[in-house]
Amino acid sequence: MAKSAPHVYLSSLPFAPTNSLIFMHYSSMFPRTLRVKSGRWSHWPSSEMVISNLRSPVNSIALSSDGQRIISGSDDGTIRAWNATTGEIVAGPFTGHSNPVMSVALSPDDQHIVSGSYDRTIRLWNATTGETVAGPFTGHSESVTSVGFSPDSQHIISGSDDGTIRVWNATTGETVAGPFGRHSDWVTSVAFSPDGQHIVSGSSDRKIRVRNATTGETVAGPFGGHSKPVDSVAFSPDGQHIVSGSDDGTIRVWNATTGETVAGPFSGHSNWVGSVAFSLDGLHIVSGFGDGTIHVWNVTTGETVAGPFSGHSDLVRSVAFSPDGQHIVSGSDDGTIRVWNAMTRETVAGPSTSSGHPHWVGSVAFSPDGQYIVSGSFDRTILLWNAMTGETVSGPFTGHSDSVRSVAFSPDGQHIVSGSSDQTIRVWDATTGKTVAGPFSGHSISVRSVAFSPDGQHIVSGSEDRTIRLWNAMTGETVAGPFSGHSDLVTSVAFSPDGQHIVSGSDDGTIRLWDATTGETVAGPFRGHSNWVLSVAFSPDGQYIVSGSYDRTIRVWNATTGENVAGPFSGHSGWVRSVAFSPDGQHIVSGSDDQTIRVWNTTTRETVAGPFSGHLGWVMSVAFSSDGQHIVSGSSDRTIRLWNTVTGGTEATGQVDFTDQSKINEEGWICGINDELLMWIPPLHRAGLHRPSNIWVSGEHETRLDLSTFVHGRSWGTCINS
Repeated sequence: MAKSAPHVYLSSLPFAPTNSLIFMHYSSMFPRTLRVKSGRWSHWPSSEMVISNLRSPVNSIALSSDGQRIISGSDDGTIRAWNATTGEIVAGPFTGHSNPVMSVALSPDDQHIVSGSYDRTIRLWNATTGETVAGPFTGHSESVTSVGFSPDSQHIISGSDDGTIRVWNATTGETVAGPFGRHSDWVTSVAFSPDGQHIVSGSSDRKIRVRNATTGETVAGPFGGHSKPVDSVAFSPDGQHIVSGSDDGTIRVWNATTGETVAGPFSGHSNWVGSVAFSLDGLHIVSGFGDGTIHVWNVTTGETVAGPFSGHSDLVRSVAFSPDGQHIVSGSDDGTIRVWNAMTRETVAGPSTSSGHPHWVGSVAFSPDGQYIVSGSFDRTILLWNAMTGETVSGPFTGHSDSVRSVAFSPDGQHIVSGSSDQTIRVWDATTGKTVAGPFSGHSISVRSVAFSPDGQHIVSGSEDRTIRLWNAMTGETVAGPFSGHSDLVTSVAFSPDGQHIVSGSDDGTIRLWDATTGETVAGPFRGHSNWVLSVAFSPDGQYIVSGSYDRTIRVWNATTGENVAGPFSGHSGWVRSVAFSPDGQHIVSGSDDQTIRVWNTTTRETVAGPFSGHLGWVMSVAFSSDGQHIVSGSSDRTIRLWNTVTGGTEATGQVDFTDQSKINEEGWICGINDELLMWIPPLHRAGLHRPSNIWVSGEHETRLDLSTFVHGRSWGTCINS
């Protein structure tokens, strides 16, 4: 509001929760403001503060013993200290590391900060001045992933991707114990016991070990139970138990002496657990998930006692309780630090059509009849949506153990095929969500793209292993391939309308046309893009191929000769991640990392619709409906948007034009054509803000505005009821 004081009334007041004292007391006094038609919250959210000016993923956070300061380490290689109440920076940035800071810890006496970095070193800083008081400590041969202080502040522990653990003298930087080995993979997390006698470590080898802090001997473990890498471990305040979080999506509590599982596994989502921590009284555990949510658990029962807290738009790397247990602090890959009220049981009080995906939406597709949309997400699940209402009609379909990178309908609309980073392909009943075929195994790395043949009998897949395979859609047998020829990962594949050919795009910058039966290259490689080819598609008549590239352009090729017949189409300022032809072949839709969608005339290369703004992340996937009237888009902002391509969109009043092209700046302002401030949108409403051409937006916070009474600019004073 520092940018424009009148928006205390014009923008902030209208978004205040309906049950808040501010809204109930003042809203009737200011009738000529924007109105929130849907998406208004009933109560204030759990997130009490957001620190958003880091502009770099936050890998680690720590709290001072009095809870007044937050320490952060981030991907930009710096450390900062923040006021935990106001969010103001009180010290830093501390510079010295040459690579991302992976872990930070504050000494128990609050005098020093220790940091571990991807640059393989450890540094000790004066917590007030930011001066380096010791270090860099060298010895690890790979990234330092985790650091911590001993209870007496005299020693520092470190874990590394080199598979070892070291204990250092905090003053001299000498290694006083270690390196301790035994883990067969990266050491992801380390911590001292409360009495300083023991060390716990978690590893990508899926094991947890407890060692003597002086000799390095294993005194308990390895504890086995997690089915994927262990990302985070911590001792309980009394030292009797250890909590662990894993990529398998579960949390376990162990007896620190025997290694027995005494509680858990707790599972709140199908996503990895990035960080865990005990409350100071030992009664609760806080966890941060890869889907951006935070949960608080009862240590004994495993019940969720608070949360899930939503607000982060990317995975949560680090969480911690305040000393009084009243607040939680979290750091995320979205570049923000959040402070939450730990006592709030319900996070989301606002209405929503569907909660949607809690992670990136990597792929979307229309059913052949245009009635449904399928989405695949990095949350490892698939959802089926009513295309007109945005309601979830089926799902989530679960089975994949890693990100779903590609989804497609069968020609009859009865089945859905999915390809995943777990290297497998599955075929699902579109109604029940049951796996009817698969998982198909054969690829050795992530499956990036899948498609059904026009007759529905076969499935084609493209993989990061640089090959293409053709499968029997029901049995999962490989009927052709692997097709080899690309020198880098295969990003996109598609069948020709007659089913005779397959087109592929690759990070080698080329496009190839294959005989679908023999796997022979019948045309190509087509060259023209100056970088990775991220998406390819056939025209409805099979005569042309469209491609989108990392070089930010789109090209159209003769499918037989490989001649570039149209393009490059220029306009996007980011990678073109997805392209598709309209059903009549006259238009091409593209989605880009610049967060926009464009519709192009295939012949003239002109933008005929768009750029459509609304997504706050990369546009990962786009598709036309069967009648060409609608476009669906999926994004890394975790939302799906359905656009009406016919009407275009401008919500106009005498005072303000809010259009599909209106962008939200970094501070949350929607600006006019002359950069004038039109209205301010609160953070939790930005990703779900409904645009004029949107039919619906998925997610918890779809927000629709009514601007019919909105006054702006020099007329703002008339907002009050006089």
